[in-house]
Amino acid sequence: MNENMNRLTVEEIKAILRGADPIIMEGGRTLLAKILKGSREKKVLQLELDTCPVYGYFKSKKLDDIMEKIDWMIDYDFLDVEYRGKLPMIVFTERGWQIECDQYADELLREWKEWVNQGKQDPDMVYLKDRNRELILLFLDKVRETGNKSFIPYLKLWEQIDYKKVREAIRRTITALEDNEPVDEQRMQERNESINEALKGSAPQDLLLKCWDCGNRFTFTISEQQYFKQKGFQLPKTCKKCRNKRRELYYM
Repeated sequence: MNENMNRLTVEEIKAILRGADPIIMEGGRTLLAKILKGSREKKVLQLELDTCPVYGYFKSKKLDDIMEKIDWMIDYDFLDVEYRGKLPMIVFTERGWQIECDQYADELLREWKEWVNQGKQDPDMVYLKDRNRELILLFLDKVRETGNKSFIPYLKLWEQIDYKKVREAIRRTITALEDNEPVDEQRMQERNESINEALKGSAPQDLLLKCWDCGNRFTFTISEQQYFKQKGFQLPKTCKKCRNKRRELYYM
């Protein structure tokens, strides 16, 4: 991690998470950087990543600078790297997904509001089918919280094509809007507070681990953690002294 790098803004954090969404466990840091750069590279265009809402968000930045921002996101527990075979893939941390889920639900809600303003009557709701269940339920909560009955026709169209459990949640949302059920303001506030807390991130710090061989505690530094993560290694189970002893015995 670049120690001189400033903390990312909330807008930058959200943009990088949004850019990561379409390539979770499908692409790595470099591909994410190219989305945010607005690259016209063949792979980016073939995967239609140029349709991502934050495509080109950092178009004025150098690719290396964007990579540093992505590494900051990893260091501060918004994104992580998992290996598919030997290939390092970007994934959300729990914190990162919480933020992305919320902003994606807001994005879906804005789209519906635009449809209402445009007088759109028969949109194809298949695009919502097979989405992440947590995202869909949060979106429905946000629809309910608007109290906007103009959304009911869209909900009814959606109800016709989705699975049973989602249909039940849609039906509850329709009923809530029809009956003018009061909004749970406390729940909304708690959700917003949780998102704001998540956006603070978790600064990297040295870890104190226990050696499986000698039983002593040893420090696993930030730089060592970053190296292990890049290589796809798990946390060390032994201290350096015991590791060196094992090597010496192996080569004797």
